[in-house]
Amino acid sequence: MEATPEQTGGGSHSGFGANGHPFFWIGSHGSPSTGLHVAFTAQSRAIVDEFYRTALRAGGRDNGAPGLRPHYHEHYYGAFVLDPDGNNVEAVCHKSEA
Repeated sequence: MEATPEQTGGGSHSGFGANGHPFFWIGSHGSPSTGLHVAFTAQSRAIVDEFYRTALRAGGRDNGAPGLRPHYHEHYYGAFVLDPDGNNVEAVCHKSEA
């Protein structure tokens, strides 16, 4: 989904999501920031693993290998990578998998 400055009263925005429902927005209004933490929900632990491998191959830096993080909850399986600007990008699966 896209929103124009006329619609928002500010900058342009693009929303990404699934089934016609945007849940991740990027906009041009405001100043760029670093040190952000962005998490994307993955449908399986295998997707979390692939995210991590692909991000490292693309130049990301390890900030937490794929694995369970039971201090969040019993089935929290995540991986963390720092992008070139120092932002922490995470993929997480909340499903129980054997």
